[in-house]
Amino acid sequence: MTLRDHIIGQISQTGPISIADYMALCLMHPTWGYYVTRDPFGAAGDFTTAPEISQMFGELIGLSLAQSWLDQGAPAPFTLAELGPGRGTLMADVLRATANVPGFHAAAAVHLVETSPHLRAMQSATVPNAIHHDTVDTLPDAPLFLIANEFFDALPIRQFVREGQGWAERVVGIEGDALAYGLTPPAPRPALAHRIEDTQDGDVVELCPALPGITAALGGRIAAFGGAALIIDYGDWRSQGETLQALAGHCMTDPLATPGEADLTAHVDFDAVAQAATPALYSRLTPQGVFLERLGITERAQKLAQRLTGPDLDSHIAAHRRLTHPDEMGTLFKVMALYPEGHAPPAGCTP
Repeated sequence: MTLRDHIIGQISQTGPISIADYMALCLMHPTWGYYVTRDPFGAAGDFTTAPEISQMFGELIGLSLAQSWLDQGAPAPFTLAELGPGRGTLMADVLRATANVPGFHAAAAVHLVETSPHLRAMQSATVPNAIHHDTVDTLPDAPLFLIANEFFDALPIRQFVREGQGWAERVVGIEGDALAYGLTPPAPRPALAHRIEDTQDGDVVELCPALPGITAALGGRIAAFGGAALIIDYGDWRSQGETLQALAGHCMTDPLATPGEADLTAHVDFDAVAQAATPALYSRLTPQGVFLERLGITERAQKLAQRLTGPDLDSHIAAHRRLTHPDEMGTLFKVMALYPEGHAPPAGCTP
């Protein structure tokens, strides 16, 4: 039995499933799910995230949050949290970079939101004293300084195709002995009523069912107790077009070809993030390259380069370019901050 067999059996019994349900099965099925069965990160995995490219990424994010903590009066105790922490590399870099910020570590309790037992074990080795959560809902009622790097893009999405004044949902069914896409009959969708004005027939709009609840929980805590959240991901201000993609061995592949064997992601709708964050405020959407340059990544890169030669120096220069250059991650990835009324957004972001 494989995950593909399981999904085909389920569809045979109950009919086509939404893309959100398909993504959830592929990524988090307790036996065959992608994140349950492997370490997907790095050269030996399927993709490489910014913290795995260079320590500079986590260092600058940590210092941005620490400055925000100082600007808000250095509240103690506070929650230092990350959503989807991967191997724990980013949080480890944050903790190392903030070690000399007076009082920061003494006041911080590290919390990691992670559902994968495999990744939790890795995170516990990298960040030994962290407290794990399955959801954001169990984070403490305290000032919250949080990072979500490439977290929202892995949340399951639904896809809808505009037809007249209605929307047909794209679903996953069976064609012969293979998985295949199909469409439901078009119908009004109240959640998409505001998209009639900026779409036309045939346009695809994606909705992420879990995003509003997660973002509302973050925004509610930050508005009530203080803090800040840095959300870093690929996407744009408003969802438009089909963005579901599968990645295996650092190469694009068919999302339906090998369920559970490839990473599935979709672009983040930052407009939806902003709307759900109320009553917390949100910053302007900033390209990752601009954000990191504002925080001084080039100066940090030059300082680190002084100790490097040969292939190590070449790799370091390439890492700086990959994180910041418009042709690499610099423009594709965006940064949005959530922060409380009466305060400025974290360094690197603008109101």
